[in-house]
Amino acid sequence: MQKSWETFIRQFRHYLKLERSLSENSIEAYCSDTEKLGRFMEEEYQGISPLEATTDQLREFIRRLGELEISDFTLARIISGVKAFYKFLMYEELIQKDPAQLLEAPRLGRKLPDTLSYHEINQILEGISLGEAQGHRNRAMLELLYSSGLRVSELVGLKQSQVFEDVGFLRIIGKGNKERLVPVGKDALKYMKIYKEEVRNHLQIASGNEEYVFLNRRGKKLSRVMVFKIIKEAVEKAGIEKNVSPHTFRHSFATHLIEGGADLRAVQEMLGHESITTTEIYTHLDRDYLRQVLTDFHPGSK
Repeated sequence: MQKSWETFIRQFRHYLKLERSLSENSIEAYCSDTEKLGRFMEEEYQGISPLEATTDQLREFIRRLGELEISDFTLARIISGVKAFYKFLMYEELIQKDPAQLLEAPRLGRKLPDTLSYHEINQILEGISLGEAQGHRNRAMLELLYSSGLRVSELVGLKQSQVFEDVGFLRIIGKGNKERLVPVGKDALKYMKIYKEEVRNHLQIASGNEEYVFLNRRGKKLSRVMVFKIIKEAVEKAGIEKNVSPHTFRHSFATHLIEGGADLRAVQEMLGHESITTTEIYTHLDRDYLRQVLTDFHPGSK
């Protein structure tokens, strides 16, 4: 009996989780996009399994998506999911030829997020009222985002056993369960200590949440959505009109390091990027800066 698209996608999900060790968000995105393809194939080419789909059929799926006037970013993401699915089938030796290999994604411009200046970062931090119930927690979190360039998922998942105050480092579990050591600034450590001693120690912590550093009023691990909300309110209070998210702090962290002369490889290590190319995108070095580096440091330019 021929297996359905649903069966293969279920196997794909297990592969992404167990062998690729992807985050739940990434797994959901990949599977959701592959399910779109499955529904299309079952409607347009009944009886054709994933093992029998052709490049022309996949291209027709992409063409139909284009008619829906979805963004290039969304289209590129869906194509990426389809390609990952067929790489999985190749990896499992279920097919001999990859029909998705020749699919072309739309070219995306390198849209960079807003960057906060050091002055704007301070405006936001100083605007957090430490007299409010969660002021110390919020100040500690934002200090940490800027001090160590954490992803929001790494912030909300941070456990007490990952914080080494004596040496000023965090042991972060990043994408794909990969560990990295990240230095943390003195101010971040100071506000984390204040939060722990003056707020967290007095909370009634819900069972199973004892290890998490940052908790909500009910003693439970903070959600990503809550961090976005806290940042939005802090930015509005500071009178800054930029589109600021947790990632803006991470981007600003990397940008300020590079502008201050930090080595790109060191920044790559702290951000947890597999490829140096990803780090280069985040740091958006402009041509004038690169020209100045050449003038200042290359012996032939003296």
